[in-house]
Amino acid sequence: MKLIGMLDSPYVRRVAISLELYGVDFVHEPLSVFSTFSEFARINPVVKAPSLVLEDGTVLMDSSLILDYFEALAPPDRKLLPAQAEARAHALQVLGLALAACEKTVQIVYEHHLRPAEKLHAPWIERVTGQLLAAYTLLEKHLAQPSSEPLSQAALTAAVAWSFTRFKLPTVLEADAFPHLQRHTRALEQHPAFRRYPIE
Repeated sequence: MKLIGMLDSPYVRRVAISLELYGVDFVHEPLSVFSTFSEFARINPVVKAPSLVLEDGTVLMDSSLILDYFEALAPPDRKLLPAQAEARAHALQVLGLALAACEKTVQIVYEHHLRPAEKLHAPWIERVTGQLLAAYTLLEKHLAQPSSEPLSQAALTAAVAWSFTRFKLPTVLEADAFPHLQRHTRALEQHPAFRRYPIE
């Protein structure tokens, strides 16, 4: 199997870390949707990262869909989402906030790096930044109590999201206002799976 995409994408990185935790053997091909567009398009004409090429040639895309596939295949001791309904709903709530934070970070990055400066729309940037702040404010509350449970999909995606935002937008949020996210992310970034697939 081949995972296609750059690790500076939180979506690619969460898939890589998750596959490691699932115990799935795969090869990572760090193709960019920008600088290696044509090469990426030969694998997946949609050029969406991450793309995962299964052993039979099937191409899966979208991090949540890829991980849904492997969550279904994982043995009970390697699953990253709880089976019980109430616990799963809570995990999905946290996961939704983390993915929203990723999405809003990407929107801000693209607005500043892909749109000409004279065409920047300040009200849109203000709105998206407010949404980013709201997502992390809620995540901060969820992470107030350190968890003693094994590494979960919600926990790892929250850490991947925070590392991504701090990497791409270091001045947009005041890091000291989110001590629980800082603590949580520092701890997970020391995990072997995180260290094997560092943000680049």
